[in-house]
Amino acid sequence: MAGNPERRAALVDAGIEVLARDGARGLTFRAVDTAAGVPVGTASNYFTSRDDLLRQIDARVHLRLAPDPEALAGLMSLPRDRTLVTALMHDLMARAVRDRTGHLALLELRLEATRRPELRASYTESVRGQLEYGMEFHRDAGLPGDDTTVAVLYLAMLGLIVEHLTLPGVLDGVLPGAGVPEGLVERIVAAVVPEERG
Repeated sequence: MAGNPERRAALVDAGIEVLARDGARGLTFRAVDTAAGVPVGTASNYFTSRDDLLRQIDARVHLRLAPDPEALAGLMSLPRDRTLVTALMHDLMARAVRDRTGHLALLELRLEATRRPELRASYTESVRGQLEYGMEFHRDAGLPGDDTTVAVLYLAMLGLIVEHLTLPGVLDGVLPGAGVPEGLVERIVAAVVPEERG
């Protein structure tokens, strides 16, 4: 297997683009080579199989969508209350919008996992790890609510992200006075995160 890490990362990023644009059936080594602008046969030198490429896409897309450490540090300087949770959810939504392709690739991975048990196992572990990390982060940061709060936020925000990135018209005007997506983020947090007791 070829060992140039920059070339491997570029090929995985190209794979993310292909997966988001063409779905799992369109994710071939040839399509990745074309998207990356490299000679045909390059991707096959970097990945042992299509499953290997899918696993590396999973890992890479989660890195691409992770919060910026400096932005997160700035947010975490705020008081540990519902306002901070709202700011964190706005940051999550902004990252989803900024890297729409990355989120669409994640959706395609979910769909492909329903058809491929080996991918389902690794992808379930990956997504579950992200959810458990979110719960641990919430607890350690002393944010309002508990693991149930985080699980419901996860489900609500995932639904908002999916609708906004795929069928945004579904949400337009659904809650009068709540803009899409910002106002809906506010409504979600207000409905899910408990108020501080004074």
